[in-house]
Amino acid sequence: MPDARTRDPLGLITGGEGAITGTVVCAAAIAYAAGHIDSTRDLCAAILGTVFVYWIAHLHAVTLGSAMTHRHHPLVAFRHALRETAPIAGASVVPLVILVGAELLGAELRTAAWIALFATVGLLGVYSYVAGARGGLDLWGRIASAVAGLAVGLLVVLLKVWLH
Repeated sequence: MPDARTRDPLGLITGGEGAITGTVVCAAAIAYAAGHIDSTRDLCAAILGTVFVYWIAHLHAVTLGSAMTHRHHPLVAFRHALRETAPIAGASVVPLVILVGAELLGAELRTAAWIALFATVGLLGVYSYVAGARGGLDLWGRIASAVAGLAVGLLVVLLKVWLH
């Protein structure tokens, strides 16, 4: 039977914190950059660049934290940090596919960015629902968890509206 990493190579389900953080960072990058960039290629580069910088910062923080807290050798700490933070980078894949796919299906860049942003908000709701289910919450608890995830995503949408 394949392990969880084989079934979830980007860590989007098993990566927990990193998947949520990466999804929020990706949504924020879409929200900000979509109004200031004129091509899908440049928007994708802005999203990937933002997620990459955030991932590197988080990788560095987790490496240092592991070395200081657990007294891990820096290489051991770095390998641990790579495993822990990889989902941050992986989380950008789904919104980018949706963005590019929407444009390939005929949507203008602005519309494709909105579609990708709302899909990303939806992902936050799904991740939060799954977390509630895995945490043993009943149906109403899972729904409340999903609403909390959607609320975080909607804060990003409000950011977009405020910035543009």
